Amino acid sequence: MSESRDVIVSARQVKRLYRMGEEKVWALAGVDLDIYRGEYLSIMGPSGSGKSTLFNIVGGLDRPTEGEVYIDGARMSDLDQEQIAYLRCHRIGYIFQTFNLIGVMSAAENVMLPMVFSGMDDGPAYAKACELLDRVGLDKRYDHRPGELSGGQQQRVAIARSLANDPAIILADEPTGNLDLKTGEEIIRMLEGLKNDLGVTIISATHDHKMLAASNRVVYLVDGKITDIKGRDELDISFGTIEGETH
Repeated sequence: MSESRDVIVSARQVKRLYRMGEEKVWALAGVDLDIYRGEYLSIMGPSGSGKSTLFNIVGGLDRPTEGEVYIDGARMSDLDQEQIAYLRCHRIGYIFQTFNLIGVMSAAENVMLPMVFSGMDDGPAYAKACELLDRVGLDKRYDHRPGELSGGQQQRVAIARSLANDPAIILADEPTGNLDLKTGEEIIRMLEGLKNDLGVTIISATHDHKMLAASNRVVYLVDGKITDIKGRDELDISFGTIEGETH
């Protein structure tokens, strides 16, 4: 692997218990994982494997029942809600399967939101939003609302928004789940390009085997436990042919 071995996220014996009436369900059952700065890591597994739970805990959206998560050496359990909110705003960008764009706002306004929340004035925020939309190939779509954009274009807006506050980590939750095959591949290549160009760490929870082509490592999760971790040179990245190209 070419990326630095500097650890940016570390999980140690992370467990997450959910109670469903009298029943106890361990969504995570003792996860140990180091994620390296600048890598593209995919978390794969069947529905109910704990992917989204691990994803949410790494992103500070949920807390483990047991165990610890460290981001850049800071132990998440030592942070109060205000500090976690600052971390989520400034250090982590989020991309969701359902895009989570605000329908009454333009593409630029959607991208501006994290910057405005962080205290940036509207003028500089709009200028930066337009630059980010240019980066993801939407230079003529600044004023378009989500309803005027295709699914792939909406996901590009979401990617631009995830970059708004220059995060060190991007969490992508099923980023190709609502896209057709060709558009999904375009989004994957875009994420890989951002990782290479910006040095951002990308952590993706996914069912999509096309992610293997962009991943430095793939973590396989079953019943809340890591069953395997494979590096890029160990992965089968043959997907068949799309429009005459072999991938």
